[in-house]
Amino acid sequence: MKVKEYLKNKLLQGAVHITLIDPSRQVPETAARLAETAQEVGSDLIFVGGSTRVTQHVLMDTVDAVKQRSTIPVLFFPTGTESLSLNLDAFLFLSLLNSRNSHFISGTHSRIALVLKRLNVETIPVGYILIEPGMKMGEIGEADLVARDDFWRAIGYALTAEFMGMEYVYLDVGNGAAQPVPAGMIRAVKREISVPLIVGGGIRTAIDARRVRQAGADMVVTGTIIENAGYRERLRSILSALKE
Repeated sequence: MKVKEYLKNKLLQGAVHITLIDPSRQVPETAARLAETAQEVGSDLIFVGGSTRVTQHVLMDTVDAVKQRSTIPVLFFPTGTESLSLNLDAFLFLSLLNSRNSHFISGTHSRIALVLKRLNVETIPVGYILIEPGMKMGEIGEADLVARDDFWRAIGYALTAEFMGMEYVYLDVGNGAAQPVPAGMIRAVKREISVPLIVGGGIRTAIDARRVRQAGADMVVTGTIIENAGYRERLRSILSALKE
């Protein structure tokens, strides 16, 4: 089954949870164990995102290890790295709409598009919008960050993504942020778009997850929580809040 079809079916059942794994933060074997645990407690999808420090070898080894220990789809989440992994289930064709550098909006994409087509890699077009504070991704992507109280600007970017034909809108405050995207902003954006809304960054507790979901997020991404001791129970509580 194609990942797009898989996601469509999952969304019909309720909220979708995504576990983000950064290959630069652990060895491939540890990443595989994290992915296995995430699947066991109910996560629906794995994003593997390489930072600027990730080599091609480490990225591909991490994806291979993750796929050996889990059966849920694994997608490549490009985050400014020059490394590229194609040994996965789909490629998140991510356009950072509020970047000041066209490299992150369409430049990188144009250099790999033909390769993806020739290799028949499934692509999922996503309009990516970084909200304050943006964290490392905001720095890497040279983002003109959307202020946390600027709902109109967030709506404008989200509708731009939809009108350009992108299949998902993704609001992100950055991995490791202290707080999630404001519930009011999620609610405002969701009210105006007709494509699924992904929300990530700063979601560390079941309360965070519940607020984000109730505000209108269709898909919720968590990453930092799996990098600390006791992550299984924290992740389980987040999944329970999302799926209840």
